[in-house]
Amino acid sequence: MPRKLPPRALAQLAAVTDGALRVGPVMAVPSLLRELGQDPAEVFQEAGVDLRLMDDPENFLGFRALGRLLALCALRSGCDQFGLLAGERRGLEALGLVGMLIQHSPTVGSALDNLILHLHLHDRGAVPFLRIEGDRAMLGYAVYQPGIEGTRHIHDGAIAIELNILRALCGPGWIPTEVVFSHARPTDLEPYRRIFRAPLRFDSECAALVFPAACLEQPLPGADPQLRALLQARVAQLESMGAGDLVDQVRRVLRNLVLGGQGSLDEVARVFAIHRRTLNRRMRARGLTFKELVEEVRYDIARQLLGETDLSVVEVAEVLDYSDAAAFTRAFRRWSGTTPAAWRADRRA
Repeated sequence: MPRKLPPRALAQLAAVTDGALRVGPVMAVPSLLRELGQDPAEVFQEAGVDLRLMDDPENFLGFRALGRLLALCALRSGCDQFGLLAGERRGLEALGLVGMLIQHSPTVGSALDNLILHLHLHDRGAVPFLRIEGDRAMLGYAVYQPGIEGTRHIHDGAIAIELNILRALCGPGWIPTEVVFSHARPTDLEPYRRIFRAPLRFDSECAALVFPAACLEQPLPGADPQLRALLQARVAQLESMGAGDLVDQVRRVLRNLVLGGQGSLDEVARVFAIHRRTLNRRMRARGLTFKELVEEVRYDIARQLLGETDLSVVEVAEVLDYSDAAAFTRAFRRWSGTTPAAWRADRRA
């Protein structure tokens, strides 16, 4: 007889609004504020966020509001690693139903596949990704919504949560071979070194954990096949309720395809298992072309890299697969009315 899921997991059977996330992964924010000598009620009120949302992990918070809140928490507490420390305190339990499915997957690889496939049910402001390059794998997280304040804190917190997930799957002593961050090197590295216990690299085009691809083959001995089948059925129900518009789904995944040099119309159509003509038709119905969507994503990535890393204009151009810096500068001027160097200088001023 199938087991019943906990009420908290069943409560997730609701569609998630685009641009919002379930608060489970950020529930440590109030307690961390208190430890740093701040009154959570005051900080949340200043950020325009209802503190009572943190009472239930099934509540949802707008993604822009989350970024604004984390940036303000860092400012008021004087803790430049606030997002990292908040993420350190959360793990599989923060993901509710999807976390349970991950836990009961047969292998680490299938567990991470479930994370990639289903995290959008919790988080509609960013996308996780798993890349395998030869004998190494990269598990990362990328904010795709444009103009989000506090992106650095969101990325740091997400990578810390991913670390805890992999330690839950592979063992508490699991250590990545490298951790890369999509922001400039911070002044204080001690919290990063303490948490990850691995080499750190900043000013990367993405935020990710790097580890041996062989880890993906590791079985999960505690996995329950019967419970997994029930969880998969529940997740499928969630998917059918909240999958969202196809163009919005394309926008969510296109960022990582662009960063991987795979952002062609044929490749995107293949990801969604539809014909390219069907994809074009759906976009035209929304008043968009595929080229415009790619340009929108490239502009978003360019602004993030220029604003949050110390990568040169030449390096940003390479990340976005432009033939040279001049071609990138022309495109950026078309998007923004100014050059990448001038935009960065104005942002930092």
